[in-house]
Parts: sequence; C-alpha cells; structure tokens
Amino acid sequence: MSTASSVHEPVDGRTARRDRNRTAVLDAVLELFAEGHFFPSVDEVASRSGVSLRSVYRYVQSTDDLVRAAVERHRELVAHLYAIDRPGHGPLSGRIEVLCTSRVRAHDITCAIGRATRVRAYSNGVLREQLDRARSELAHQVAAQFAPELSALSTTERQSVLAAADALCQFETIELYRHLHGLSTRDTIRCLVAALQRALSS
Repeated sequence: MSTASSVHEPVDGRTARRDRNRTAVLDAVLELFAEGHFFPSVDEVASRSGVSLRSVYRYVQSTDDLVRAAVERHRELVAHLYAIDRPGHGPLSGRIEVLCTSRVRAHDITCAIGRATRVRAYSNGVLREQLDRARSELAHQVAAQFAPELSALSTTERQSVLAAADALCQFETIELYRHLHGLSTRDTIRCLVAALQRALSS
C-alpha cells in the first residue's frame, strides 16, 4: 500500500527520460508508417526520433519488437475511436449509422498503421496475433450492436448474417471503398449503411 511519503516522492530523472525516449521512438515508427515506410530500419527510427541508435536498442531487441511495441502504443492511443455507447440499444437505423460512422472515421485516422500491421503480419507471428485479436474485438462489437436482430434468427441464419455484417465493417472492406473505389468518407458511410441494412433485414 502506498504511503503519503511515497506518493510525493519525486520521479527519478533517468526513468522519466527513458520513458520519454521510448515514447519518441515508438511515435517515430508510427510517423514512418504514416508516410508509407512499412519496414523502417532502426537507423531510420533513431534519426527520426532524435534518440541515439544505442539507446533505441535499449528499448527493443529487434525491428520486429520495435514494430510490435509501436502497434500496441497505437492501439492504446486510438482505443476511444471504436467506443460505442450502450451497444444494442436504440432503433436499428440509428445503431447502423453509429457503427458505420465510427468504423469509417476510425479507419481514416488509423489506415496507415493498419496497412503496416497487415503487411508485416505475414512474417511476424506476434503481429498476426494482434491483428487477429483486433478483428475478433471488432466482430464482437458488431454482434453486440445488432444483438436484438441476431437473437431473433436461427443459429444458422445468425451465423451467416453476423459473418456478412462483420465482413462489411472490417477495415479491409472500408479500405476497398475508400482507396480502390475512391469514395469519400461520407459516401463510404452511406454505402456501408445501405449494405448493413440489407444484410440485417434479409
């Protein structure tokens, strides 16, 4: 249990500096991702962050560790973008609109790190696990948001409709809308809303 004296104990300067440097290193990785450098070298990260190469290696053992830590930091920074208040409550049309708007806006902010994660996941088991976990969390959110409609279906129908709804709302699908088809954020939301309405009312 903390005592009053420990609460007011000054933070060790070296620890604070180490934490700042580590954050700078991870943010440098995220900046490079945003610029399309999905395989940054430790030298590039050190140069971008202003942290010495020797110090970078104090925080990570390899480029894979560096990327993994950066992805985890990114997840913490953007977790609020995916939050939905009281999933499953309210009229269906409103719930569809809320989910689609949340996903598309989150995609637009996180698309660079998403691409980097998917590219590197093929050769990095830990990143692959993180990606699978993120997809699973998004799928559970879809299930919770549309629980009233799904619960009225048979087991087979529920599985099919949930799979379709989840696929529509995953970031790979939004990526196709935004970049392959060149749709604006507003048009992407509109298309997803229409597709979800059809999937859930079939």
